[in-house]
Amino acid sequence: MSRTPLLEREEYIEQAYFFRTFRERLADNLPAQEILSRVHEELLSSTRLPWAVQFLATEMKHTGLLSNGFARLPHYFTRFQAFVIQQAEEATSRFPITTALLVLEREAHYRAQQPTAAGLFVYQFETIARNRLGYREGFEAMAEDPLYDSHWQEFILSLGKQMGDIDFADLVYLRSELYVQEQRRLQAHYQPPVPVLFGEKEGKIAKASRGRDPLYLFAALQRQLGYPEVPRSRQRDDDKSRWERVENKLRELEMRLKLAEAELRGSIDLSQFGKPELLQDDDE
Repeated sequence: MSRTPLLEREEYIEQAYFFRTFRERLADNLPAQEILSRVHEELLSSTRLPWAVQFLATEMKHTGLLSNGFARLPHYFTRFQAFVIQQAEEATSRFPITTALLVLEREAHYRAQQPTAAGLFVYQFETIARNRLGYREGFEAMAEDPLYDSHWQEFILSLGKQMGDIDFADLVYLRSELYVQEQRRLQAHYQPPVPVLFGEKEGKIAKASRGRDPLYLFAALQRQLGYPEVPRSRQRDDDKSRWERVENKLRELEMRLKLAEAELRGSIDLSQFGKPELLQDDDE
């Protein structure tokens, strides 16, 4: 499977809008299927996102899972996007779908600006760590992102062996331009054994954060360099919120039953959604 290509800026702007709208309407207790069946009409038709959203709606009708649609559109959605949604849909997950959508919304917003590989890496890494989404699968999903070159891919895939053995601040500092500069003051012809991935500013912030809680480093990078802030999950666990979740699930089941009955009567044609062009390459 080929990596997702970098998209045009307008695609990321529309993605951010879609994730925000989807999240807000879920918070208003609207069924996910109903939201997906309508929201594509609001999206900019010159982008490929309306097609992708219609495909997501069709997949939900068949499987009840949003992540399946993301995974089946690898030429549009990244594997990390699919991974985040999949983790929220796990039966035992304490990672709410609304938080997952906010994670993707902020990532898309960052991509629509002037993103850097370092900024995206820190955001995705903190997302996995803060929400305990699973390092191995998470790093594999990250590594396929089109913003990372081969050096970044190798670095990300090697993290699984280093987690727990090295402080995150050291991880950034030792791969920064600042570290190379300091070594060359001691040894003029010093050449780093591995490629530099972080700039001088990231190195300074990381060096100042060594030995401290990594959350302080993440917060400093956000303040100083404008890196996106990872949302914190604040899932309520009171009787009202549990009842709301049950009601939402019942609405989803009711809609799926109605669609199944309509299919049996032959009064619904799922082919109207077509097959997005952005999926066709995946089958070749």
